[in-house]
Amino acid sequence: MADPPRIVIALPDFTECTTVSDWLLTEGFEPVRRSSLKAASEEMNARAFDLLIADGTFVLRDGLRAGSRARNPLTPIVVIGDSVATGSDAARRRAMYLGRPLDRALLVCSVSMAVLDGRPIRRSERKPVNRFNAVVNGIPSYLVDVSNEGLRVEMPEGRRLVPPPYFNVRVPLIGIAVVVQRMWVRSWPGERAAGIMRCGAALTQNKKATEQAWRTFVDTIAGEPSSAVLQFG
Repeated sequence: MADPPRIVIALPDFTECTTVSDWLLTEGFEPVRRSSLKAASEEMNARAFDLLIADGTFVLRDGLRAGSRARNPLTPIVVIGDSVATGSDAARRRAMYLGRPLDRALLVCSVSMAVLDGRPIRRSERKPVNRFNAVVNGIPSYLVDVSNEGLRVEMPEGRRLVPPPYFNVRVPLIGIAVVVQRMWVRSWPGERAAGIMRCGAALTQNKKATEQAWRTFVDTIAGEPSSAVLQFG
Protein backbone atom coordinates (compact mmCIF):
# COMPACT_ATOMS: atom_id res chain seq x y z
CA MET A 1 0.00 0.00 0.00
CA ALA A 2 1.27 3.47 -0.85
CA ASP A 3 2.18 5.71 2.06
CA PRO A 4 -0.68 8.09 2.93
CA PRO A 5 0.05 11.79 2.32
CA ARG A 6 1.55 13.27 5.48
CA ILE A 7 -0.01 16.58 6.55
CA VAL A 8 1.48 18.90 9.17
CA ILE A 9 -1.28 20.85 10.94
CA ALA A 10 0.00 23.99 12.69
CA LEU A 11 -3.05 25.52 14.37
CA PRO A 12 -2.89 27.11 17.84
CA ASP A 13 -6.49 26.34 18.80
CA PHE A 14 -6.60 22.81 20.22
CA THR A 15 -10.20 22.12 19.20
CA GLU A 16 -9.73 23.33 15.65
CA CYS A 17 -6.45 21.44 15.29
CA THR A 18 -8.05 18.23 16.55
CA THR A 19 -11.09 18.63 14.31
CA VAL A 20 -9.01 19.15 11.17
CA SER A 21 -6.83 16.19 12.12
CA ASP A 22 -9.87 13.93 12.59
CA TRP A 23 -11.32 14.97 9.23
CA LEU A 24 -8.08 14.19 7.41
CA LEU A 25 -7.50 10.92 9.24
CA THR A 26 -10.95 9.73 8.18
CA GLU A 27 -10.08 10.56 4.55
CA GLY A 28 -6.93 8.45 4.53
CA PHE A 29 -4.29 11.12 5.24
CA GLU A 30 -1.65 11.03 7.98
CA PRO A 31 -2.18 14.21 10.01
CA VAL A 32 0.49 15.48 12.42
CA ARG A 33 -0.80 18.04 14.96
CA ARG A 34 1.47 20.83 16.18
CA SER A 35 -0.03 23.74 18.12
CA SER A 36 2.96 26.08 18.25
CA LEU A 37 5.23 27.72 15.70
CA LYS A 38 8.33 26.13 17.24
CA ALA A 39 6.87 22.63 17.33
CA ALA A 40 5.67 22.90 13.72
CA SER A 41 9.07 24.10 12.52
CA GLU A 42 10.85 21.26 14.32
CA GLU A 43 8.47 18.68 12.87
CA MET A 44 8.89 20.02 9.33
CA ASN A 45 12.70 19.93 9.62
CA ALA A 46 12.72 16.43 11.12
CA ARG A 47 10.60 14.41 8.68
CA ALA A 48 9.26 14.58 5.13
CA PHE A 49 5.68 15.77 4.62
CA ASP A 50 3.35 16.52 1.73
CA LEU A 51 1.37 19.57 2.87
CA LEU A 52 1.35 22.23 5.57
CA ILE A 53 -1.92 23.52 7.01
CA ALA A 54 -1.19 26.56 9.17
CA ASP A 55 -2.84 29.47 10.89
CA GLY A 56 -2.47 32.73 8.99
CA THR A 57 -0.45 34.34 11.79
CA PHE A 58 2.09 31.50 11.69
CA VAL A 59 2.63 31.84 7.93
CA LEU A 60 2.08 35.53 7.20
CA ARG A 61 3.35 37.12 10.40
CA ASP A 62 5.90 34.63 11.70
CA GLY A 63 7.21 33.31 8.39
CA LEU A 64 6.47 29.60 8.77
CA ARG A 65 7.36 27.87 5.49
CA ALA A 66 7.48 24.35 4.14
CA GLY A 67 10.93 22.95 5.03
CA SER A 68 13.61 22.01 2.53
CA ARG A 69 13.49 18.37 3.70
CA ALA A 70 9.97 17.90 2.32
CA ARG A 71 9.51 15.39 -0.50
CA ASN A 72 8.98 18.26 -2.88
CA PRO A 73 10.71 21.62 -2.29
CA LEU A 74 7.52 23.29 -3.53
CA THR A 75 5.41 21.63 -0.84
CA PRO A 76 2.00 23.38 -0.85
CA ILE A 77 0.62 25.41 2.05
CA VAL A 78 -3.02 25.86 3.07
CA VAL A 79 -3.50 29.01 5.16
CA ILE A 80 -6.40 29.20 7.62
CA GLY A 81 -7.59 32.70 8.45
CA ASP A 82 -10.37 35.03 9.49
CA SER A 83 -10.26 37.97 7.07
CA VAL A 84 -10.22 39.04 3.44
CA ALA A 85 -6.81 40.64 4.04
CA THR A 86 -5.38 37.31 5.18
CA GLY A 87 -6.74 35.67 2.06
CA SER A 88 -5.17 38.33 -0.15
CA ASP A 89 -1.80 37.96 1.59
CA ALA A 90 -1.96 34.19 1.17
CA ALA A 91 -2.74 34.51 -2.54
CA ARG A 92 0.24 36.83 -3.06
CA ARG A 93 2.46 34.18 -1.49
CA ARG A 94 0.92 31.49 -3.71
CA ALA A 95 -0.66 29.70 -0.78
CA MET A 96 -4.18 28.28 -0.76
CA TYR A 97 -6.52 30.08 1.64
CA LEU A 98 -9.53 28.80 3.59
CA GLY A 99 -11.60 31.10 5.79
CA ARG A 100 -13.22 30.30 9.09
CA PRO A 101 -15.56 28.70 9.97
CA LEU A 102 -14.01 25.73 8.18
CA ASP A 103 -16.13 23.53 5.93
CA ARG A 104 -15.12 19.88 6.03
CA ALA A 105 -15.87 19.07 2.39
CA LEU A 106 -14.07 22.16 1.12
CA LEU A 107 -11.03 21.54 3.30
CA VAL A 108 -10.72 17.88 2.29
CA CYS A 109 -11.14 18.76 -1.39
CA SER A 110 -8.56 21.56 -1.15
CA VAL A 111 -6.04 19.33 0.63
CA SER A 112 -6.54 16.50 -1.87
CA MET A 113 -6.00 18.79 -4.86
CA ALA A 114 -2.98 20.47 -3.25
CA VAL A 115 -1.35 17.11 -2.49
CA LEU A 116 -1.99 15.95 -6.05
CA ASP A 117 -0.34 19.08 -7.44
CA GLY A 118 2.61 18.73 -5.05
CA ARG A 119 3.30 15.06 -5.70
CA PRO A 120 4.93 14.23 -9.06
CA ILE A 121 2.59 11.30 -9.71
CA ARG A 122 1.46 11.92 -13.26
CA ARG A 123 4.57 11.91 -15.45
CA SER A 124 2.95 11.18 -18.82
CA GLU A 125 0.42 12.95 -21.01
CA ARG A 126 -3.17 13.05 -19.80
CA LYS A 127 -5.56 12.01 -22.58
CA PRO A 128 -9.25 13.01 -22.62
CA VAL A 129 -11.62 10.16 -23.47
CA ASN A 130 -15.02 10.18 -25.10
CA ARG A 131 -17.44 9.11 -22.32
CA PHE A 132 -15.77 5.74 -21.78
CA ASN A 133 -17.97 3.57 -19.57
CA ALA A 134 -16.43 2.55 -16.26
CA VAL A 135 -17.58 1.10 -12.95
CA VAL A 136 -16.32 2.61 -9.68
CA ASN A 137 -16.83 0.18 -6.81
CA GLY A 138 -19.98 -1.08 -8.52
CA ILE A 139 -21.30 2.40 -9.44
CA PRO A 140 -21.74 3.11 -13.19
CA SER A 141 -19.46 6.01 -14.09
CA TYR A 142 -17.47 7.51 -16.97
CA LEU A 143 -13.77 8.03 -17.55
CA VAL A 144 -12.96 11.71 -18.14
CA ASP A 145 -9.28 11.32 -18.96
CA VAL A 146 -6.48 8.83 -18.44
CA SER A 147 -2.70 8.69 -18.18
CA ASN A 148 -0.19 5.93 -17.54
CA GLU A 149 -0.25 6.79 -13.84
CA GLY A 150 -3.90 7.58 -13.17
CA LEU A 151 -7.34 8.68 -14.26
CA ARG A 152 -10.26 10.99 -13.64
CA VAL A 153 -13.85 9.79 -13.50
CA GLU A 154 -17.30 11.36 -13.45
CA MET A 155 -19.90 9.71 -11.27
CA PRO A 156 -23.19 10.48 -9.50
CA GLU A 157 -22.85 13.02 -6.73
CA GLY A 158 -23.71 12.10 -3.15
CA ARG A 159 -21.95 11.85 0.19
CA ARG A 160 -22.50 8.10 0.32
CA LEU A 161 -21.11 7.72 -3.19
CA VAL A 162 -17.74 9.40 -2.55
CA PRO A 163 -15.06 6.75 -3.23
CA PRO A 164 -12.96 5.60 -0.25
CA PRO A 165 -9.21 6.37 -0.14
CA TYR A 166 -8.51 3.22 -2.20
CA PHE A 167 -11.04 1.82 -4.66
CA ASN A 168 -11.50 -0.23 -7.83
CA VAL A 169 -12.17 1.08 -11.33
CA ARG A 170 -13.34 -1.42 -13.93
CA VAL A 171 -13.56 -0.75 -17.68
CA PRO A 172 -15.98 -3.47 -18.90
CA LEU A 173 -15.50 -2.93 -22.63
CA ILE A 174 -11.84 -3.97 -22.53
CA GLY A 175 -11.88 -6.12 -19.41
CA ILE A 176 -9.47 -4.04 -17.31
CA ALA A 177 -9.83 -3.49 -13.57
CA VAL A 178 -7.33 -1.40 -11.60
CA VAL A 179 -6.87 -0.36 -7.98
CA VAL A 180 -6.44 3.39 -7.51
CA GLN A 181 -5.78 5.85 -4.69
CA ARG A 182 -8.20 8.75 -4.45
CA MET A 183 -6.40 12.09 -4.73
CA TRP A 184 -9.28 14.56 -4.83
CA VAL A 185 -13.06 14.77 -5.25
CA ARG A 186 -14.92 17.81 -6.50
CA SER A 187 -18.11 18.92 -8.23
CA TRP A 188 -18.08 22.22 -10.13
CA PRO A 189 -21.23 24.43 -10.02
CA GLY A 190 -22.57 23.27 -13.38
CA GLU A 191 -21.79 19.65 -12.67
CA ARG A 192 -23.34 19.89 -9.22
CA ALA A 193 -26.59 21.06 -10.79
CA ALA A 194 -26.51 17.97 -13.01
CA GLY A 195 -25.80 15.67 -10.05
CA ILE A 196 -22.21 14.94 -11.12
CA MET A 197 -18.93 14.86 -9.24
CA ARG A 198 -15.39 14.23 -10.46
CA CYS A 199 -12.67 12.21 -8.81
CA GLY A 200 -8.96 12.12 -9.61
CA ALA A 201 -7.00 8.99 -8.71
CA ALA A 202 -3.56 7.43 -9.13
CA LEU A 203 -2.89 3.77 -9.89
CA THR A 204 -1.53 1.81 -6.92
CA GLN A 205 -1.12 -1.77 -5.66
CA ASN A 206 -1.60 -3.32 -9.10
CA LYS A 207 0.26 -6.28 -10.58
CA LYS A 208 2.77 -5.53 -13.33
CA ALA A 209 0.59 -7.30 -15.89
CA THR A 210 -2.40 -5.16 -14.90
CA GLU A 211 -0.41 -1.93 -15.16
CA GLN A 212 0.92 -2.98 -18.55
CA ALA A 213 -2.61 -3.67 -19.76
CA TRP A 214 -3.65 -0.23 -18.51
CA ARG A 215 -0.76 1.46 -20.35
CA THR A 216 -1.70 -0.36 -23.53
CA PHE A 217 -5.25 0.93 -23.12
CA VAL A 218 -3.96 4.50 -22.62
CA ASP A 219 -1.68 4.22 -25.67
CA THR A 220 -4.40 2.97 -27.99
CA ILE A 221 -7.41 5.00 -26.84
CA ALA A 222 -8.63 7.66 -29.27
CA GLY A 223 -8.52 10.44 -26.69
CA GLU A 224 -11.32 12.55 -28.16
CA PRO A 225 -13.06 14.88 -25.67
CA SER A 226 -16.84 14.94 -25.48
CA SER A 227 -19.14 17.94 -25.14
CA ALA A 228 -22.01 15.80 -23.92
CA VAL A 229 -23.45 16.37 -20.45
CA LEU A 230 -23.67 13.26 -18.31
CA GLN A 231 -27.00 12.45 -16.74
CA PHE A 232 -27.52 10.02 -13.89
CA GLY A 233 -30.92 8.81 -12.94
